[in-house]
Amino acid sequence: MTSCVVLRQLLPMTDLPADDQIFLKDLVKTARRKHHHVKWTDRDGTERITVLDQIEVVRFAKLAHKLGISKPELLRQAAHIPVTKSAPAATAPTAPAASPVSA
Repeated sequence: MTSCVVLRQLLPMTDLPADDQIFLKDLVKTARRKHHHVKWTDRDGTERITVLDQIEVVRFAKLAHKLGISKPELLRQAAHIPVTKSAPAATAPTAPAASPVSA
């Protein structure tokens, strides 16, 4: 019986810009944290599961306790909060379209 060993070559992460390295480190940190799942029903009746990290679940639990409702009920009610549109990102000005010339 022979064993098959797959060697994975590590990519040179030091070639990435510093902000990309920080982003990747943060992703790994987040993945390693304990996550909490909250099952709830959306306003349209859809069953949902929201994943919260430890910091979020503490704040979330405090809000639910303060309002005297369950965590699933808090999410159901939060789904009714209107979403505000943020200002669009600044874009480079575009050249005006050429108008057809009448002959």
